[in-house]
Amino acid sequence: MLKIQEIREIIKLIDQTGIEEFKYKTEEGEIKLKKGGAVQVMEAAPAAPVSAPAPAAPSAPATQPVPAAQEEPKQQEAAPAPASQDENLLEVKSPMVGTFYQSPSPDAPPFVSVGDKVKQDSVVCIVEAMKLFNEIEAEINGEIAQILVEDGQLVEYGQPLFLVKPE
Repeated sequence: MLKIQEIREIIKLIDQTGIEEFKYKTEEGEIKLKKGGAVQVMEAAPAAPVSAPAPAAPSAPATQPVPAAQEEPKQQEAAPAPASQDENLLEVKSPMVGTFYQSPSPDAPPFVSVGDKVKQDSVVCIVEAMKLFNEIEAEINGEIAQILVEDGQLVEYGQPLFLVKPE
């Protein structure tokens, strides 16, 4: 199976080109990447396709839960804004869709905390996708300025996880 660094490089190449879909298949498994979509990693047997929820009909009457749901994303987007005002900070982004973990196990200390120095090859977290625990490296030399996600939170491809003050 491909290593996480090889998958990251493939993702970068796909982002730089007009390729919309990429599929790599071996005896060990299969990886399928789509622009604007999720990353799927399959071990031996393919998983059932995941369908996105249908958008709400525009003519549907508004109820109270809808405005509350619309307000929640605004609050989440506004939260990291104060720290990102410092233009010198760089983001460590999630290379895949999955669950974010700050430590290798529930009883272990986190990989990094705010103020810790990291190097390009320093493991900063784990993103679990389809029962595979993928170590995410900083890819930046610097100091952790802010952790943008909570332990156990679902993250999307390209979502910022950390802000790093480069050295």
